Amino acid sequence: MAKELVDFFMRKYRRYLLVFVAIICLGSCRKNAEIDNVSALLEYDQMQRSIAKGWNTWDTRSVLRHVLLPYGLSVDINLVSADGKRANRFFIGDRQEGAAQMRPGAHSYDGYYTDITASWNGLKLRVESGADGMSNVIMITPLEGSGKGGKIIVSVNSLWQRANYVTVNDHQFTVKIIAGDQQLEGEIAGAYIETKNNEIILSADKPVVIHCGKTTDLQQARRYLDDHYANFVEANKKKYGKNYEEYNAMQSVLAWDNIYDPTINKVITPVSRIWNVGWGNNPALGGFVLFCWDTYFASMMLSVDSKELAYANAVEITRGITEEGFIPNFYTENNYKSRDRSQPPVGTLAIWTIYQKYQDKWFLELLYPNLLKWNRWWDKNRKTDGLLCWGSTPYEPVTYRYWELVGVNETYGGALESGLDNSHMYDDIPFDPERNQQRLNDVGLNSLYVMDCNLLARIADELGQKKDAAELRRRSKDYAENMTRLWDGNDGYYYNLRTDTKEFNKRTSPTNFYPLLAKAPTNEQAEKLLQHLMNPEEYWGDWIIPATPRNDPSFDDNTYWKGRIWAPLNFLVYLGLRNYDTPFINDVRRQVSEKSQNLLLKSWVSDGYVFENYNATTGQGDDVANSDKFYHWGALLGYISLIEQGYYFNNSLVNEK
Repeated sequence: MAKELVDFFMRKYRRYLLVFVAIICLGSCRKNAEIDNVSALLEYDQMQRSIAKGWNTWDTRSVLRHVLLPYGLSVDINLVSADGKRANRFFIGDRQEGAAQMRPGAHSYDGYYTDITASWNGLKLRVESGADGMSNVIMITPLEGSGKGGKIIVSVNSLWQRANYVTVNDHQFTVKIIAGDQQLEGEIAGAYIETKNNEIILSADKPVVIHCGKTTDLQQARRYLDDHYANFVEANKKKYGKNYEEYNAMQSVLAWDNIYDPTINKVITPVSRIWNVGWGNNPALGGFVLFCWDTYFASMMLSVDSKELAYANAVEITRGITEEGFIPNFYTENNYKSRDRSQPPVGTLAIWTIYQKYQDKWFLELLYPNLLKWNRWWDKNRKTDGLLCWGSTPYEPVTYRYWELVGVNETYGGALESGLDNSHMYDDIPFDPERNQQRLNDVGLNSLYVMDCNLLARIADELGQKKDAAELRRRSKDYAENMTRLWDGNDGYYYNLRTDTKEFNKRTSPTNFYPLLAKAPTNEQAEKLLQHLMNPEEYWGDWIIPATPRNDPSFDDNTYWKGRIWAPLNFLVYLGLRNYDTPFINDVRRQVSEKSQNLLLKSWVSDGYVFENYNATTGQGDDVANSDKFYHWGALLGYISLIEQGYYFNNSLVNEK
């Protein structure tokens, strides 16, 4: 009888029982996912605390300001010239009239060794440092007979209202660190002149040694710094051999641009210190800005030999996601971010690249939910006729600052979302204010999106998210099939397609080669497509790849994305080439690598600069004012070369075999 009753209830209420069990299981899964995410966040926070410590050039406001974290103790170097002028602002590549010119040397990520030369108003000084834990030795050496009549001012203070008591007595100082109840002793050796308040003033025509927590004289300091140089610089020269300068340029620009920002209490690597100026609300704290695809590319380069910094930058930009579910064009303090537009979807590429090396599943668990939101956002908000368009969506401003307001729900806003700001491709393209999109199915965006779906599906596999993986692969397949409409068989080219007139827009850029990233073209189509890349009337030449074809009227503008060479375009085209394996394509890939390397080294070896963009005719970076001299994504040109030489990557990174 009992069995019959059980059978009866199972037949009658089976559906409800299954629903109940499903709810319990779903709740359990969600709870486990939340636990995993909290655990991952704890891992990340602990990692951030582990790198936000020790002596380094942490403060964005000057590369000659050495700061001890987490305590905020600052040893700031200023210069006074013979005519009494004082300099306290030291940025690499500073174009302001009368600014010091800085020639960057080596800089380890952790501040173990740094080396830079400052030239200003008759003074030329080499500033080196070597750090171990709480101890730091800084040596300032006058070069080429400079320094006569000049002065070096060493200011010892606390930054960011950190709790330290600083006492300066002649050429010595004592710091009482409240946190941890510690005391640090320091002394400055050199041609001492006087002390005013917390400023120790010395002659600039004799070497100066600043030692914090470590007693040393001039000779001992030289040996100490030589040892640090050997352990860092010489070790890397031995490791990278003939490819050392490509690595050196990449590692140095990232290390010098690496800062700590007190408003978010995080270590980050913005595009350059100069770009940080003006983004913060409080100039006394410095300020910072993280741009979307720039920061993801930085995290990829950092992953070469700094797991923690790679994670830090990938996490911080991904956690800057907007309320609508997309990673913004820019993100900074005080909730200031671009809520109308995103930027090229390369985040999953970066995070999958980093994961391939370090295999920390918590890293994926932390970032996967936001990456999935972002992927779905594109499909929901930027699709017309089955393909994506760049756009800009209106919203209620939050801070009412300039970049929140400019270009919103206009063609220019869509161009900003593309990352190619003033690209000729978007000249005269109408905007659909109802759909919040340019009336243009964009080849580059759709190619990147297919790649994003493919890689995100692989992350979903890693995390056991089978339903998500299936969804992502379906979406990849749909978009890849729809991209066939962008292929012109007669010209052997993928073209952007007007959504209003259904006509091809034949103004192209290197983004028209991005279908290689999606592995959309067959081998035969890919080789036909690459004839355009190899054509000297379009893209080929001594210096490649111009953002505008050489035969386009906008090429001669030579301003920003019109006519100039941009490293991320070279990089993404190069990655696309790695998806193919034919003799012709392999040769193209090798030449792209070699020419990218040559472009980087042209300025790096002569001047120590890594430019934001380069002249496509001369290979110069310094011929225009709107090319930042020390912008970290310029180093992608060297990253390409290092990948080609076999230092990093595997062939299955971009797309599944």
